[in-house]
Amino acid sequence: MRINASEVLVIGGGVVGLTSAIALAEDGHRVRLVSRDRADDTTSAVAGGLCWPYRIQPQAQAVRWSLRGFEVLAALAERPEETGSRMMTGTMTETAASSDDALTAWYDTVPGLRQARPDELPAGHTTGWRARTPLVDMPAHLRYLERRLAAAGGTRERRPFTSLKEAGEEAGTVVNCSGLGARELVPDPQVQPVQGQLVVVANPGIDEWFVSADGGASDTTYVLPQPFGVVLGGTAREHAWSREPDPAVAEAIVARCARHFPALESARVLEHRVGLRPARTAVRLAAERLPGGAWCVHNYGHGGAGVTVAWGCADEVVRKVREAPAR
Repeated sequence: MRINASEVLVIGGGVVGLTSAIALAEDGHRVRLVSRDRADDTTSAVAGGLCWPYRIQPQAQAVRWSLRGFEVLAALAERPEETGSRMMTGTMTETAASSDDALTAWYDTVPGLRQARPDELPAGHTTGWRARTPLVDMPAHLRYLERRLAAAGGTRERRPFTSLKEAGEEAGTVVNCSGLGARELVPDPQVQPVQGQLVVVANPGIDEWFVSADGGASDTTYVLPQPFGVVLGGTAREHAWSREPDPAVAEAIVARCARHFPALESARVLEHRVGLRPARTAVRLAAERLPGGAWCVHNYGHGGAGVTVAWGCADEVVRKVREAPAR
C-alpha cells in the first residue's frame, strides 16, 4: 500500500483508540482506524465502566485526564440509551480513596463528591466517599463510539500490524493506541497485563455502585449496576495472561460482594468475564519519528482507567498530531 501523507492511521479499536480517532476526525483530519479485534472483543468491552482514576500512573496527569473524561461522559449521560453513559450515585470506601496529594484535584473538582457519613458506609468501613459519577455500559458505549467515528468521516479496517514501521509505510501520521499489543508492536516490554475477572448477575434491586479497591491489591470488591445486570468484581492479578474464568475466583468475588449486598448471594449468574488491563509503569503519551519518516504519537499503558482518561488523552493526541514538525 502506498503511503498517504495526509492520512492519520490509528492502531487499536478499544475505547482509547476509538476516542482518539474521533477526536482527530472531528478536528478535521482524515482518519483510518485499524484494529486486529472487533471492539466487542477488546479489553474495553469487559471493563466495569466507572469513571474514576484506578491503577494508572503518573497520577497527577491521570487526574487531569480523568476530569476531562468526567466532563465528556457526564454530558453523554444526558443521552444514556444512545451513548451508554449514565450518572449514578455510589460509595468509594477508604481503601480506594487514597490520601495521595495527586488525587486532591479529583476530590476537589468532581461535582458533589463528599465524605460519606457513617450511616452511608457498609459494616467494617469507617471512612469513604460519596459521589455521583458516570457509569458506562461499555458494549453500548463502544457501539456509540463506532457510530460517531463513522459520522465524522473516519473509516475502519480489521487486520493486524506486525510493526510500527509497517504502519508508517501506509500513512504520514500513526497514532499507536494498541494497549497490551504495544508490548510486541513497539516493542515495549514495560507493558504488562493486569488480569481482571468479574461476574455478571441479575440485578436483585441494587441501584447504587460500590467500590472498595486498593490500587495495589490483587483482590478487589466492586458492585456496578448496569442495564444488562450487576457487574461484580474483581481481581487485579499482575502478569497473568489467562482469559479463562476461574470458578473458585468467581465464587470468592460473589462472596465478597454479598457481604455488602446480601441479595447478591442468591442472584442468578448471567456471565463470567476476564479482561487483561494494559498496565505500564506510566502511560506513554509521547511522539517520535518512525524509521521512514512517519510521525508517531503513542497513547497506551492506561491500566485500569482507559474509559476514564480516554477523552483527556485524546485531546493531547490531537495536539501532538497538530504539532508534528515538518519532514
